[in-house]
Amino acid sequence: MKTIFDESTRNELIDRIHAIPDNAQAQWGKMNLYQMLTHCTTWEEWMQGKNNPVYKQVFIGKIFGKMGLRRMIRDDKPIDKGVPTSEPFKIKETSGDIQEKKAYWVQLIRSYETYSNPAFIHDFFGKMTEEQIGLLAYKHTDHHLRQFNS
Repeated sequence: MKTIFDESTRNELIDRIHAIPDNAQAQWGKMNLYQMLTHCTTWEEWMQGKNNPVYKQVFIGKIFGKMGLRRMIRDDKPIDKGVPTSEPFKIKETSGDIQEKKAYWVQLIRSYETYSNPAFIHDFFGKMTEEQIGLLAYKHTDHHLRQFNS
């Protein structure tokens, strides 16, 4: 299975980010391109511990989180189209500099080369191993690139 911690996988994702046309339309979901890029950069910052995030698992996640995580990363199947987004990652802004957001996302993807965030706790899945983080980060990025046909 693909992981964000593999250099060739990161390079593939970066190539796909660069390939997104500035006028790309979502194949599903409610986000436009700018919102997706902002969502993904915000999510990457959170995963990597940038901007001092507060990590806390929601109560329902304490009950179903580990089961949901196992289901999501057990194979190479892409993330389902209808998976809900946590409130902090729902982006209200609808416009901005697409190229700037893409460049920042690429920078964040590259930074997985030196990833270290032992404090990370996913808001639904809870505490995760670095292997699980690598698989989930890849699948999340792949999901949104697929959403915009890249």
